[in-house]
Amino acid sequence: MKILYGVQATGNGHITRARVMAPALAEEGIEVDFLFSGRSPDKLFNMEPFGEYQVRRGLTFSVSDGKIDRWRSLTQNSLIQLVRDIRALDLQDYDLIISDFEPVTAWAAKLQKKPCIGIAHQYAFRYPLPGPGIGRVMMPMIRFFAPVQQGIGLHWHHFDGPILPPLIEAQPYPITVEPGMILVYLPFENREQIRQWLLPFNDYEFHVYCDIDTPEDEAHILWRPLSRDGFRQAQACCDGVIANCGFGLASEVLQAGKKLLTKPLTGQPEQVSNAAVLEHLGLAEVFAELEERQFYRWAAQPSPEPVAYPDVARALARWIHSGCDRSAELLARELWRDVLLEPVIA
Repeated sequence: MKILYGVQATGNGHITRARVMAPALAEEGIEVDFLFSGRSPDKLFNMEPFGEYQVRRGLTFSVSDGKIDRWRSLTQNSLIQLVRDIRALDLQDYDLIISDFEPVTAWAAKLQKKPCIGIAHQYAFRYPLPGPGIGRVMMPMIRFFAPVQQGIGLHWHHFDGPILPPLIEAQPYPITVEPGMILVYLPFENREQIRQWLLPFNDYEFHVYCDIDTPEDEAHILWRPLSRDGFRQAQACCDGVIANCGFGLASEVLQAGKKLLTKPLTGQPEQVSNAAVLEHLGLAEVFAELEERQFYRWAAQPSPEPVAYPDVARALARWIHSGCDRSAELLARELWRDVLLEPVIA
């Protein structure tokens, strides 16, 4: 069996899911080629698990000071190049296409009538979720952006639907707590804004991962270059995490049993929904501006109990290898069976 796996690379969560799926698919004897789009090749890092991967321009969004910049997003994307890439992608050697919300592979599969399944957080929006009802807005966009024959959604709760648990890596480092050490990952925020938020709290040490080349220490703010391994080490020992509201990172934080203070990216419906769901489930606090009173209240909280998610990657790889012979409903029921969840209040 040979698969082409398309990954939307705008956010690191999509890439992380592919990192988890790659060895699980290999264990099933499945040959996989990877295609990434939505990010410049020079901005991709720690890509060794994907071998000789391909990169296309795809579609992405632009951000300015923590908000979606709609004009730049419109002008920096090229529909002409997208169509060219879709038409040029030859799928004849592949038995199946997997799209993690990646448009080039999904549309090429649709045009060439190749079987295509989607595995992504976005496909959970087909079902009712707590919060502002963003699914009604997102679903037409999801169907247009990356059309698939079957979409497998992932979320922190099943919400009585065929939604699977998060698809994340096991934490490779022992979970400890270094009091006062806060991990910060706010890639969509202006660096000076982050600095102004963190400067008043000099009784804490902030490890801020951002797009720089070398480490920089500024009193109690330690700026660190992007590194998957370094980030996971900091995640394992930190006292808490401050981050934007991407699904993948929040899932890792819950799995590690770390408290989370999160800022959804303004104008990004998925992150707005994620923030609402986290608040509804009592799993995180949400902020728009980092204020002293909220920070100290959050920082004083004890670490929550880790959430023991099952090995979703292995279950999905076996399901794919068997020809997707069971329904998504049955697969979801099996995977959630041993996960301890608080009841959802409507």
